[in-house]
Amino acid sequence: MAGAATLRRRLAAREILLAPGVYDGLTATLAEQAGFEALYLSGAAVAYTRLGRPDIGLTTMTEMTDTLALIRDRVALPIIIDADTGFGNALNAERTMRAYERAGANALQVEDQSYPKRCGHLADKSLIPAAEMAGKIRAMAEARASDETLIIARTDAIAVEGFEAALDRAGAYLEAGADALFIEAPRSRDQLEEIARHFASRTALMANMVEGGLTPVTSADDLQALGFSLVIFPGGIVRALARTAEDYYASLKATGSNRAFAERMFDFSGLNARIGTPEMLARGRSYDGSAGD
Repeated sequence: MAGAATLRRRLAAREILLAPGVYDGLTATLAEQAGFEALYLSGAAVAYTRLGRPDIGLTTMTEMTDTLALIRDRVALPIIIDADTGFGNALNAERTMRAYERAGANALQVEDQSYPKRCGHLADKSLIPAAEMAGKIRAMAEARASDETLIIARTDAIAVEGFEAALDRAGAYLEAGADALFIEAPRSRDQLEEIARHFASRTALMANMVEGGLTPVTSADDLQALGFSLVIFPGGIVRALARTAEDYYASLKATGSNRAFAERMFDFSGLNARIGTPEMLARGRSYDGSAGD
């Protein structure tokens, strides 16, 4: 699968789409090489890596757009991007849609938290009125250049207003024109099942798996059996790399060398092979007149 026109059709397929979290060109490249069909550009992951800060609304729309453009320049896979709250009201959400779409997004996830927002698995969230969120969705739908750029509507209402209110809000967002629904942070398998019973026959459903978060981590196959169309693992790569980086720095400080860590890292040529250095150098020579020398 490649390109914007295929993502909608892929979400309509029986097999669930598993989109790993990425945050830069390197992680996107490695995910593509691993055989994934789509990528998820996580706002939390960008906050963790570019800012070294928590996911509490500190990243800006332009930082996310710049990151998206760099990833799009590197990979052809469909990219689902976190649009947070749209970074303001409906007019801000329109601008976010236009900027993300120009930078290469295939789907935008937008949520009903007030701004500044926070990670869906943190406490003390607050919401905007459902009617205001529905207006943002309509504005984004009208602003997009292509109907193949999808809008994934997220509600954080479970933690704020309760589970039934979350279902009501999700229904309203679907009526407003959302292409898929994401009910954040269900607390149990029973809630996952209830979400699927309400909506799986009506639209694509997204699930979010956060290691140590509020939702029980569930496999893609299990979520598919429930009726979900898309599952993201948005921050797993950052947690994995952060743990590895912590161990690496501790080893380097303790031993004064990388030798003790050699089996847990690429060497110079190994990394260059994965990022395509030999191929790029050869391609460069084909343009500079030296290829036949």
